[in-house]
Amino acid sequence: MALLSVNGINFCYESKAVIKDVSITLSAGSLVGIVGPNGGGKSTLIKLLAKQMMPTAGEIVLKQQPLSNYTMKQLAKHIAYLPQHPTIPAGITVEQLVQYGRHPHQSWFRQWSEQDAEQVAKAIQLMNLESILDQSVASLSGGQRQRAWLAMILAQDTDIILLDEPTSALDIGHQIEVLESISEMVSAGKTVVLVIHDLAAAARYCDELIAIGEGKVIASGPVNDVITKSLIDSLYKTDVDIMQAPFDHAPVIVPRRKKSNVVDLKRLG
Repeated sequence: MALLSVNGINFCYESKAVIKDVSITLSAGSLVGIVGPNGGGKSTLIKLLAKQMMPTAGEIVLKQQPLSNYTMKQLAKHIAYLPQHPTIPAGITVEQLVQYGRHPHQSWFRQWSEQDAEQVAKAIQLMNLESILDQSVASLSGGQRQRAWLAMILAQDTDIILLDEPTSALDIGHQIEVLESISEMVSAGKTVVLVIHDLAAAARYCDELIAIGEGKVIASGPVNDVITKSLIDSLYKTDVDIMQAPFDHAPVIVPRRKKSNVVDLKRLG
C-alpha cells in the first residue's frame, strides 16, 4: 500500500501552468530524488507535497486520506518539510533547534514528556551532534548546520521527510556529510524525498529518481532506468556521456565539450 499518492495534480501560478498532470507514488523506507533543470517544477512539487500550496486540480492522498483533510498541525505528525533556506531564530543553540522538532506534539494539555526527550536524544545521536549542542546554529559550518536542521526534522518523528535542495551551496565534503546523514535517516525507517541538482550524488545515494521537466514527470523509477544518455540530453538540452563509477557502478554523467570551444593548441603555437 502506498504511503503517499499524487493523482494527476496541476498547479498554476499567475495563470501559468507550473505542474502539469503529475502522478507519483511513494513507498515506505526509500530515498527518492527529484531531479531536473532549473525552473522545471521540482521545488513547486515538493511544496505541494508539504501542503505549502494546494494543487489547482488533482489530489494528493496521504495514508488513504486526502491531504486537504489534514490541518497543518495534524500533517506535521506525518510529514516533515525542510525548505531550501530555513530561517534561523536569533541566538538559538543546536539543542534548542532539535527540541523545536517536538513542537507539533505539544499542546496546552501535553507539555514536554519523556517521549519528547527520547526522540530528541535519538536525533542528536543519529546526526552526531553531541559535541556542538551548546553552540549557536548561526556559528556552524554549512554541513554542521544542515545536520542540525536534519536532527530537528528527525525529532519531529514523521514517516515522510521532504527536503528542498539540502546540499545546495555546500562543498563536496559537506555535501557528502549531509547525504550520509540523510541515508542514516532512511536506514532508521524514514521515507525521504529530496530535490537535488547534483546528478552524480543523486545517482549514488538515491533508491529512486523522479525526473521533472517543464512541470511534467519525464521519467521515474530506479536510478539506472532514469539516468540514461537520451533522457539527460533531452531534459537538460545537452550532450553527455554516461559511465560507471569503479566503486559501486553508479552512473556518472560527464558533459561533452562543444568542439567549437576547444582551443587548437597547434594553431596557437
